[in-house]
Amino acid sequence: MYFELKLIINDAEKRFIMTIEIENIKINYEIDGQGENILILHGWGGCIDSMRPVINHLKKNYRVISLDFPGHGKSSTPDSPWGVPEYTDCLIKFLETLKIEKTSIIAHSFGGRVTILLASEHPEMVEKIVLVDSGGIRPKRSMKYYFKVYSYKLVKNLIKLFVWNKQAYERMLDKARNKYGSSDYKQLNEIMRNSFVRIVNQDLKPFLKNIKAPSLLIWGEKDADTPVYMGKIMEKGIEDAGLVILKGAGHFSYLDKSGEFNKILDSFLEAK
Repeated sequence: MYFELKLIINDAEKRFIMTIEIENIKINYEIDGQGENILILHGWGGCIDSMRPVINHLKKNYRVISLDFPGHGKSSTPDSPWGVPEYTDCLIKFLETLKIEKTSIIAHSFGGRVTILLASEHPEMVEKIVLVDSGGIRPKRSMKYYFKVYSYKLVKNLIKLFVWNKQAYERMLDKARNKYGSSDYKQLNEIMRNSFVRIVNQDLKPFLKNIKAPSLLIWGEKDADTPVYMGKIMEKGIEDAGLVILKGAGHFSYLDKSGEFNKILDSFLEAK
C-alpha cells in the first residue's frame, strides 16, 4: 500500500492532499474540515477542483472527503477500460482503506452513476445522497445520434478492412472520431474512450428501486447533458427521494445557482 501526504496551508485554507495506491492505481484525494463524513464525487472529465465551491462550503461543518476518479485529475489511468462497476469497486476499496464505514455522498453527473450503484448494492455504506444533474438514465436518442454512431462504426470497419498500414489506420480513425464523435469522446485516450462508451451505455434505472438512503436530486432546468426528465425518472424510482429544479441553471447547477444550491443542500443535510 502506497501513501503520500501533503499539507497545504495558506491564508485562505488548510487541507490535506494525499495519494493512495489501490490495486496499482494511484488515487489523489483530499480531506477538509471536521465532523460527519461527506464524500464528494465529480463528473466525467472533472476532478476535485471541479467541486471546489461545494467542498469549501461544506468543510466549515463537515469532514469532506474528495477524490480524483482514476483517469481524471491527478489520479492514474487504469490499464484497461472500466465501466461503472469497476469505478464503484474502486470507490468501495478507497473507503474501506480510509476506514470510512458510512458516509453521505454528494455526486455530480458521472459521480452520480457510481453513487447509484454503490447505494443500491451497499446500502450500509450510505447515509444520505445528493445527486446533482446525475447520469445513469439511458437517454432518448435522436435519429441524428444514431446516424453519427452507425456512420462511425461503418467507417471504422471499412478502414480496418482496406487499410493495412498501422499509422495510416490510426490517422484515418482519428479523422473519423473527430467527425462523428462527441466532444467528450474526442478528448479521451483509447482506454478512457472505451470506458466512456461502457459507462454512457449502461442504464442504471433498474438499480434505483434498491436505494434506501434519503435522496435529494438537484437539477438545472436547462441541463442539456442530463435533462430534467432524467431527474424525474430517478425521483419516481428511488423510494425516499425529492427533486429540486433550479431555474435557469444548466448541467453545472451547483455553480450556476450556487447560493440556492447551498441553502437547499444545508437544509437536506441538517434534517434528521
